[in-house]
Amino acid sequence: MKQIYEGVFAEGKNLFTINMIPGKKVYDEKLIRENNTELRSWDPERSKLAASLLNGQKIMPIKKGSKVLYLGASTGTTPSHVSDIVGRTGIIYAVEFAERVFRNLMVLCEARKNIAPIFADARKTEDYDFIEQCDVVYVDIADPQETEITIRNANVFLKESGHVFIAVKSQSIDVTKQPQQVYKEEADKLRKHGFEIMEIIDLEPHEEKHAMIMARK
Repeated sequence: MKQIYEGVFAEGKNLFTINMIPGKKVYDEKLIRENNTELRSWDPERSKLAASLLNGQKIMPIKKGSKVLYLGASTGTTPSHVSDIVGRTGIIYAVEFAERVFRNLMVLCEARKNIAPIFADARKTEDYDFIEQCDVVYVDIADPQETEITIRNANVFLKESGHVFIAVKSQSIDVTKQPQQVYKEEADKLRKHGFEIMEIIDLEPHEEKHAMIMARK
């Protein structure tokens, strides 16, 4: 097994992170031991960030000590792996608005103290304006205004030269257009607001009609 990014390991087409809470699973991932270290398998069918990494993402700005604003945290599958990566010196501000999944997120956060759950609407940055400036804004919201929501949050919370990730579901934005056209148009919106596009990674076959757009402020 080799380290491919800080805190991310690979064996063939399988990804792993070091389990911050040894012995505890978050979903149905496998736990394995190597060199007295417990690792958690990271399923690209359940995590768009894992799919992006497997599909050739070149830059990984999330690392030990990073501060991450995560919009659309859901039950915490991907945030749990980000939690492993940033470690005890980092923090994830996990914003979720669906009450049912937020309850599951709260359970996760009881064990993982570097995830701060925030029950809020990502459109209303004033509802969580107490958080600090972050290194990364990560957005996974199935909303036609996802890119606009990302820009609004990045303008408030992202450090200068910080990065944004947008997991774009083309069908949530415009079902009449080809996915590649949607990805280009969303990237163009970011450019018009002063962001530099770093990468656009198609997430097929792990996520149908999805792409990850990474940009820098």
